[in-house]
Amino acid sequence: MTSPDADGLLAEQLLRLTRRVHRIQKHHLQQSGLEITPAQSRLLRTVAHYDSPPRMADLAERLEVVPRAVTTLVDGLEASGRVRRVPDPTNRRVIRIEVTDEGRKVLRELHHARRSAAEEILAPLSEEQRGVLGGLLDTLVDGTAPGAERRC
Repeated sequence: MTSPDADGLLAEQLLRLTRRVHRIQKHHLQQSGLEITPAQSRLLRTVAHYDSPPRMADLAERLEVVPRAVTTLVDGLEASGRVRRVPDPTNRRVIRIEVTDEGRKVLRELHHARRSAAEEILAPLSEEQRGVLGGLLDTLVDGTAPGAERRC
């Protein structure tokens, strides 16, 4: 069993690693001339994961933010041509958000920047170490012990 101080150190290391990933990713995005905030990129990736254009309320729920925050993010992404508001075909009072061609281009850049950041960070690790790290991170993300049933 680890001590509380050791757990605190691990938590700090995870935070530092996350910051490093974001810093490297931001650097790669700047090199490609792309300006996008982390919150905007998260919203854009979330919209892209839906099979059909989501409602803003769906996005707020999925991102666990207040609807006003989604409105602000959509406003910024719409102004840059990355998403557009479209009427719901069955309810004219409902607005849905869809990714534009420009948004898909940005998503490709984001994917490339994230992959480049991961390659840079993981470079010192062997394939075996990467496998172990992946398993450990899965356990932490899922919140279950290895071999245990996943929570919903």
